[in-house]
Parts: sequence; structure tokens; C-alpha cells
Amino acid sequence: MKKRDIDRFKKILDERRKELVQTADLTREAGLGVEQADLPDEVDLAATEADQSMNLRLRDRELVLLKKIDKAIQKIELGTYGVCERCEEEIDVKRLEARPVAEMCIRCKEELERVERGYAE
Repeated sequence: MKKRDIDRFKKILDERRKELVQTADLTREAGLGVEQADLPDEVDLAATEADQSMNLRLRDRELVLLKKIDKAIQKIELGTYGVCERCEEEIDVKRLEARPVAEMCIRCKEELERVERGYAE
């Protein structure tokens, strides 16, 4: 992969990481500490619990993506970014543009998904 492309992906990953950290901070501050005594109505309590549950699920997804971004940045530093973890061939730039944290080329990813679906059925 060309250095220009690697630099561009590094910038994209750094910006996305910064956004995720800011979002995670906001999620953490967004009412996870509401006291039950502050919500005497059962409907309010149920709505608050549903909101908290949704916030926790979103935060979990953000943390997973953050780990993938960190791994991709580490691969850039090691010089292995854009190399498929299964077949060790270069991942197409268009795939990385769509998903900068991609760890596999589209062929290997599709093959893995077919196998996973086969076992899931």
C-alpha cells in the first residue's frame, strides 16, 4: 500500500478514535447515575432503566470499535496495516475506505461468514 494511503487511513482512524472517546465520555455522563428515589413513578423508572440499558449497549459497541481502531493503528505502526490476517494478501483500498478497521480481505471475510452461517443453522 502506498504511504499516502496509509497516512490517509491513519488520519481517518485517529479522528474516529477521538470521536468515539468523546462520545463515550458523554454516554458515561448521560444519566447512568439516576437514583430510584428521584423517580417515584414506575413508568418513569422503567423508561429510565430502558434508556440506561440502551446507553450501556451503545457504550459496549463503542468500546469494541475503539479496540478495533487501536488494533488498526498498531498495525500501521508495525507496517502490517491493510494485510489480510487469513491469507496475508493486501486488502483492497476500497474495502478499507468502507471499513478502515477491516482485518480480512473481502474474499476471506465472506468465506468466514459462510462457515459461521453454516454452523449457526
